[in-house]
Formats: sequence, structure tokens, C-alpha cells
Amino acid sequence: MEPKTLTYLVYLLITLPLTIWVARTLSRNGRVFLVDVFGGNAQIADAVNQLLVVGFYLINVGYICLWLRITEAITGATVAIETLAAKIGLVMLVLGAMHLFNVFLFHKLREKRLAENERKELYAGAH
Repeated sequence: MEPKTLTYLVYLLITLPLTIWVARTLSRNGRVFLVDVFGGNAQIADAVNQLLVVGFYLINVGYICLWLRITEAITGATVAIETLAAKIGLVMLVLGAMHLFNVFLFHKLREKRLAENERKELYAGAH
């Protein structure tokens, strides 16, 4: 097998399971957070969770595929490891950035919901 082909296979064998593990972890552990964001409505939280997982897979697997191509020659193990480290590192940064963006977004939604609840309570108490 050519060194470049082997590097492609190693890249895919690392990045695809990593993406699946991150998606499952975020989905499983994010459910409680989403239920809170959506005011205890578990049905909406579960639906949003599933939609986020689908989007997560589409974006990350698409990115993995686009980033697959290696333009330089793989002349030995050192070059292969360096190439894999750069490519896998970028995939991990994208996964982390997506996670942080989602957490930030849902934190803002939760703050908005809490502020609306507080206004409703103040309004109800005033009347």
C-alpha cells in the first residue's frame, strides 16, 4: 500500500470515530442542558438535540472529507505523522469550536428564557 493511501486510511480511522464519540457525548450529556434551556420541555429538547447531532455530523464529516487530500509527498513515517497531526489537530479544533458555539448559543437562549420568566413573575406580582 502506498504511504499516502495508508495516511488517508489512518486519518479516516481516527477522525470519523472521534467525530462519532464527540457527537454521542454531546448528545447524551447535552440533553439535560437543553431541557433546561427549553423550560423543561423534554420533547422539544430531544428534537433539537437530534437536529444538532445531524447537523454536527454533516458539518464535521464534510470537513473531514474536504480536508482529506494530502498535496505533499509522504516520504516517510515522520512526514506521515506530521501530516496526520496537522490534519487531525484541525479537525479537533473545528469540533471544539462547534461545541463552544453551541454552548454559547444555548447559554444565551437560557438567559433570555430566565429573563422572560422573571419579567412574567414581576408583571404577575404587580397585578
